[in-house]
Amino acid sequence: MMERVPILKLGDILIVSIQIDLDDQSVLTLQEDLAETVVSRGARGVIIDITAVEIVDSFIGRMLSTIAAMTRMLDAETVVVGMRPAVAITLVELGLSLGGVRTALNLEKGVVMLEHARSAEG
Repeated sequence: MMERVPILKLGDILIVSIQIDLDDQSVLTLQEDLAETVVSRGARGVIIDITAVEIVDSFIGRMLSTIAAMTRMLDAETVVVGMRPAVAITLVELGLSLGGVRTALNLEKGVVMLEHARSAEG
């Protein structure tokens, strides 16, 4: 049985906390689960918490970019929070600037960022 990444709801924000090692299948499942949840819950924001992620490769970098692009098409903004300094360095070294992916240092700042983005729209 494959582990699923839990998707929590906080108001109209979904919080995805990645606590497991991701492989191709778990990422595909997460993307499908997240797309369905964004639509079914009418989410306006998605926070992906990668605090527990110690090692990042181009696969995870592409996954974050893909999720951000996918949620944007579904009218939700994505913010990645909890990135460790070593992870940021690795992403830059891999040439993955994560275009279109907004980042915040922690969950609290990510929520504030999404609320600001929303108030700027309205």
